[in-house]
Amino acid sequence: MPLIVTGSIGIDTIHAPTGTAERVLGGSAAYFAAAASFHAPVRLVAAAGGDWPDAHRQVLEGLSNVALDGLEIRSASQTFAWGGRYFDNMNQRETLFTELGVLDEEGPAIPATFRDSEFVFLANTHPVEQTRLLGEFPNRRLAVADTMDLWINIAHTELLGLLEQVDGVVLNDEEAEQLTEESNAVTAGRRILEMGPTFAIIKKGEHGCILVHRDGLATLPAFPAESHQVVDPTGAGDSFAGGMMGHLAATGVSDFESIQSALAWGTITASFAIESFSLDRLTRLTRQEIDERMTSFRVAARVG
Repeated sequence: MPLIVTGSIGIDTIHAPTGTAERVLGGSAAYFAAAASFHAPVRLVAAAGGDWPDAHRQVLEGLSNVALDGLEIRSASQTFAWGGRYFDNMNQRETLFTELGVLDEEGPAIPATFRDSEFVFLANTHPVEQTRLLGEFPNRRLAVADTMDLWINIAHTELLGLLEQVDGVVLNDEEAEQLTEESNAVTAGRRILEMGPTFAIIKKGEHGCILVHRDGLATLPAFPAESHQVVDPTGAGDSFAGGMMGHLAATGVSDFESIQSALAWGTITASFAIESFSLDRLTRLTRQEIDERMTSFRVAARVG
């Protein structure tokens, strides 16, 4: 089934205990598309500025299964840029700078050939823009949105309006608590369902994720990575969403059991993304590696 992602292309500067990466390719749409492409064809919609390095474009062009017809280059604008520093445990970080660039402008247009997309992922951006983009896909069967603390703070009403229209939402446990004022992730998830979605996926970092669905409740651990494997967590959440949505688009179903299974594919795909800075590991990844790690994960996560 046609899968589309709308989101950001970014230039990231990362400082971590494992090293520093200056002005590397980042952005929610980039990570999502790279991860999802191992599972299903992906259509990417995003904008970049005239300062976007040619080398970054070549990375995206080198991804098989990713259509870039919706990638706009605005020569007079600046590309979204973000800088962050991770602390020693790699679970916490601080933002050093954010330059919105094209994200502060009108959003990119949806190519006519993309409007028949049935599986839609609205990566993190302003809820007003997410709502506009959602309306561009009349044939959608599954629409899932990501959000963050910034929008919960400054665009709360608009975010609630978006949640009334999407099927699912992805956010971390701190954001879920911020949105619902509930510290328990399961309770927070149920509160989110009262706002409109059929399901909420609450990410808990190295502790995995929780799926709260109108038809059930599920939890999944993270892949048990060792410390030397964690190089850069940036983009892990978007890679998780890409693997999950890619699997759902490939199977063409989105019921509770299917989403529960898709969480595992998202988890495994994201476990590779953290092994390098930027998209470096994802660009070298093979489907065989994903399948082999999934086999190991099934053994590690076995219960009963």
